[in-house]
Amino acid sequence: MSEKKQFEGIWEKGSIRETGPKWALHRKIMTSEFTSPYRGDGDPLATAIMEAFKKLDNLRPEKGGPAYLGNSSKLNYEYPGVKNASMQQKGQALDGVIDDVIALFNGMPSVSSPLTMANVWPQPNTAAIIASLFSQVYMPNIIEGEYAWNVHIAELESAGMIAGLFGWSRTQAGCVYTYGGSGCWLYGLKYALARVLPGSRSKGVRTDGKVLVSTQAHYCQFNATDWTGLGMDNIIRIPTDPETNQMDVNELEKILKDLTSKGIPVIEVVCTMGTTDASVFDPIASVRRLLDTYPNPAPYGKALLYADSVAGWSWATFKDYDFAGNPLQFSDKVISIIRSNAAQIADIHYADAVGIDFHKFGWAPYVSSCFVYKDAAEFENILRRGDYAYLQEVTPYNPMYYTLEVSRAGSGALAGWATLKYFGIEGLQSILGGILETKNYANNLVEDLEDAALADPDNTGFITLFRVYSKGTDGKSQYARELTDPAYRADLIQNNQLTAAIGEKLFEWYLSGKQVNGKFTPHMAYSTGFRTTDYNRHEQDSEAVVYALKFYPMNVFVTPDDIRHALECVIAARDEVMKDQF
Repeated sequence: MSEKKQFEGIWEKGSIRETGPKWALHRKIMTSEFTSPYRGDGDPLATAIMEAFKKLDNLRPEKGGPAYLGNSSKLNYEYPGVKNASMQQKGQALDGVIDDVIALFNGMPSVSSPLTMANVWPQPNTAAIIASLFSQVYMPNIIEGEYAWNVHIAELESAGMIAGLFGWSRTQAGCVYTYGGSGCWLYGLKYALARVLPGSRSKGVRTDGKVLVSTQAHYCQFNATDWTGLGMDNIIRIPTDPETNQMDVNELEKILKDLTSKGIPVIEVVCTMGTTDASVFDPIASVRRLLDTYPNPAPYGKALLYADSVAGWSWATFKDYDFAGNPLQFSDKVISIIRSNAAQIADIHYADAVGIDFHKFGWAPYVSSCFVYKDAAEFENILRRGDYAYLQEVTPYNPMYYTLEVSRAGSGALAGWATLKYFGIEGLQSILGGILETKNYANNLVEDLEDAALADPDNTGFITLFRVYSKGTDGKSQYARELTDPAYRADLIQNNQLTAAIGEKLFEWYLSGKQVNGKFTPHMAYSTGFRTTDYNRHEQDSEAVVYALKFYPMNVFVTPDDIRHALECVIAARDEVMKDQF
């Protein structure tokens, strides 16, 4: 019998015969482990997801329960022994695999819990989850049109919607969804290198051009300069203004003058538009003016102005808000903060490119970061590579020629796009403003404590940064001296140690399920240097920085009771730490 006939004999009316070879019988069983290609009831994927969610639901705590899933927050492995795992000869049944998956989530911090307030770690919204899930089912790959088809509309429309928020031309802008905020940074630096040092694309980076950032800039600056080969030593960190924490434009001008006089090119200047802790917006309009005043000398191209706005972009939704009428009825304090944020983010239109995260202040699942560029024609041409013999251009949109990634899942684009459509401008405004109302309430509670101080009282973001001192200390006066007077450097360091000890104690209590006044301890965190002291602007003293405890109430389920309880836990932790360690 020919091989062709032998293979055909395995099948009968489109189904594998029971007398078929073992591989075929395995395949017959496994067809029930994949989603059906056809319409109808009883799809195995839908059924399995429903059953899996029932099991997952058992991990959720009862109301008032801890901020983690399951019955224990302990790690169920030892490192590196956990890696001593072997693949089994025969596969497990689906139920068994799902049980194993569910077990991995036992102890996982729950972003759904109102007691989770450690960082920028929001609960994703329903539309974004579903949109992202569909991407896992049908595998759209935004490498080019054939493998994404209409799904790539999500990326294209995202570019237009975001560009409109930034005051750019919707049709002339573009975007690429990528692997995270550090991916946006990397795209920005690669764009800049291709523009300033065009020969670097073929010959490699052979010039020590400089990347200018403020001391508040995200640490992924080192990732990007390292991975591109520019080198981490080619970062110049600009001191920040002690009053505003913004990039000091006078210091920036001195550096630009110096580099220009020496014929050293600036590759890019990065303005941080909304830091996660200090909520700082660099003065991007002034930075643009200085870059235009001190252009790169020939033969170098024009430096790129990149806005790292992964944590600040969504304030652009207030671009056209009626602040006088205040239709969403925010409090006077909060509407003042929103007005300030909206005014600062409005200047983002001066940027050449912007990085944003939907999985931060878009309440979408990971990974949904978006690198947005003002001039699509320039970006997409300047980074274009050659042709690909095994891929064909069958639609107008084929980003394979200029993206870092080759296979690029549609999940991030679908999540971001669905979020913009689902919330709309007013929905995002309501969530943003509502969290500010909660933050403002937390600030007022801290202000009422004699032995505590807000570490950044003018912060316009969602975070409450604060320090708690020993009982009887005038917290406000003590912090003011630590921040401004080098004679109090020793006090600053000692109270930094106290802050860290309180933070560690709170984390220990959270992990152990400890209850304070009958309620579980929240999942909180602390910052180890979100700003320098006034006498350490140039960061020459690694210890003259400010530690702070923080509330980050990103969850829409947080209530005043949760904030009051969190502060009670902080005071209880302070008292125990003071008793045992100080």
